[in-house]
Amino acid sequence: MVIQAEATTPSAILDRASLLLDAFDGPGRLTLAQIVRRTGLPRSSAHRMLERLVQLRWLRREGRDYELGIRLMELGSLAVHQDRLHRAAMPFLHELHRVTGFVVHLAVLDGPDVVYLDKIAGDLAVAVPTRVGGRRPAHCTAVGKAILAYSDERRVAEVVTGQAGTRTRYSISTRAQLDAELNKVRAHGIAVEREESLPGFGCIAAPIGDLGESAVAAVSVCGPVDRMLFDHRLTAPIRTTALNIWRHVDDGRVRVHPTLQQHPRPLGVGPASRMDADRRAPRYA
Repeated sequence: MVIQAEATTPSAILDRASLLLDAFDGPGRLTLAQIVRRTGLPRSSAHRMLERLVQLRWLRREGRDYELGIRLMELGSLAVHQDRLHRAAMPFLHELHRVTGFVVHLAVLDGPDVVYLDKIAGDLAVAVPTRVGGRRPAHCTAVGKAILAYSDERRVAEVVTGQAGTRTRYSISTRAQLDAELNKVRAHGIAVEREESLPGFGCIAAPIGDLGESAVAAVSVCGPVDRMLFDHRLTAPIRTTALNIWRHVDDGRVRVHPTLQQHPRPLGVGPASRMDADRRAPRYA
C-alpha cells in the first residue's frame, strides 16, 4: 500500500512524466514497447500516462507510434526566444555565418553535455547533424571545451564522470587529455576540435562571458575539416562574435551591432586549405 501511495504522489507522477518525455531524446517515433524498455516503467502505467500526455498535446500518436507533440514545440520555441542570451546573439550568429560560410552554433553546458540554443547552417545543414535543443558530449566538441576551460572543477569532474565513451577515434578519452586541451583554451582563448565529434568535420569555438571568468555559453563555426582555416582568418571573427554577444546581453535589450570584418567571399568557400597534412594534431591560432 505504501508503494502504491508513493507512486501516486504529485512528485512521483511528475518524475514518471519526465522519464517518459526523456525517452524521446533523439529523432524518430517510439512504440510503447520501446518506451517501456527505455524507461523501465510498467507497461500499463506507461500506456496510461502516454495517452494522457497525448490528450494534453505534449505527445502525438500516429497509429501505435508516439512522438513529441506540438505543445512541447511551442514551449521550447518560447523558452529559446525569451532567453536574453539568445536574443542578443541572433544578429551576430547570422553575421558570422555570412562571413564564414560555415555552420554556426550557440551552445550552453548542461551536465556532461552541451545543448544547442541555435544553429545557422545554410548548405551544410544536413551534413552537420546537430539541431536546436540537441545534445553532444561536451568533451567531444569545441563549444564544450570552450565553456569547460572557464568552469569550476565540479563541472569538469561532472563531464569526466558522465563521459559516454568516444565518438570517433580522435575523441578525448582521458582526464589528462581533457586537462591538456582546457589549458590550451585558457592560453589562447579559442577551442579547436578536429573530427572528435563527427568524422570529416571540425569546429572552432570561443567562450561567451567575462574575460578570465566563468563562461555562460560558447559560439562556434563548424565545417569540413579540409576546408576550415585554423588560423586568425576564422578565430578573429569568432572571438569578435563572442565578445559582441556578451556586450549586448543587457537587461534583454539588443543594440545595433557593428559588422564583422568583411571578406570578398565566405571563408568556407574556395580551395581547400593547405594545412591538411598535419591537421590531426591540435593547433591553435
